[in-house]
Amino acid sequence: MTCAIRHTGWVRIDLHCHSTASDGTDSPAGLVAAAARAGLAAVAITDHDTTAGWAEAAAALPPGLALVRGAELTCVSDDGRGGQCTVHLLAYLFDPESEAMVAEHARTRAERRARLRTMAGRMAADGYPVDADTLLGELHPDAPAGRPHLAQALVRAGVVGSVTEAFATLLHGRSGYYVPSRKTPVLEAIGLVKAAGGVSVLAHGFAHRRGPTISAEVVSELAGAGLDGVEVDHPDHDDDARARLRALADRHGLLVTGSSDYHGTNKTTAIGAETTAPEVLAAIGERATGAGILVA
Repeated sequence: MTCAIRHTGWVRIDLHCHSTASDGTDSPAGLVAAAARAGLAAVAITDHDTTAGWAEAAAALPPGLALVRGAELTCVSDDGRGGQCTVHLLAYLFDPESEAMVAEHARTRAERRARLRTMAGRMAADGYPVDADTLLGELHPDAPAGRPHLAQALVRAGVVGSVTEAFATLLHGRSGYYVPSRKTPVLEAIGLVKAAGGVSVLAHGFAHRRGPTISAEVVSELAGAGLDGVEVDHPDHDDDARARLRALADRHGLLVTGSSDYHGTNKTTAIGAETTAPEVLAAIGERATGAGILVA
């Protein structure tokens, strides 16, 4: 059934987590089990550009844990400095059958799979033990494919010691194995989410150590275009980034979320390491018309 989280007191809510439906290591069922073990009251499944894990997570939902169904959309934006950069948009509680969203997910999924095949072929030609058919055969048919899956294969083969090392040495944007992807313009993505009855939140917008980020002026433009919120409390945000994002949220009336960006063993951050206030999740539930928050 659907519910709104209106608890008071000590309640922990994590609104940014990944499963094996994209680049996490916990299955969707394992993700909600991990959330329950961590003492969370609510958890969001936000796999990259897919809703493939929604049904399994909902079916395995432990008693007392609320599930927020969502996705993390990979987008491109003007950076506010004369260039462009990748941004990520968390989309919550949208209608998974929205024709526009389904079409965009299908496009990105097909392009990501073609991209992985090309990158794996380049690496295999240089003697690296990766095979595109094997990698793609391990994925859910509706799951996206990407560099994290290549990274995981390199870790399993003993070529590198971690996913982080794989990205730093072989899979970064300047590598000869790298293939660029066509990302959804962020303004278009905000419109798609809104049309599907969902709520959009800018993910880790000032995480400078990840690479180029958008300026404060661009965040303001996104707010004017219908962005609902910003993820402020994130493991990759330092105190200055959090303060600047919180000030932007105050200025534009944006929701403020906090999340772990949990990926299982692919990253060291624990589920629930950063959290969202219950009243913010309640506001997300009230704004959304595409899907409801679930509780067993």
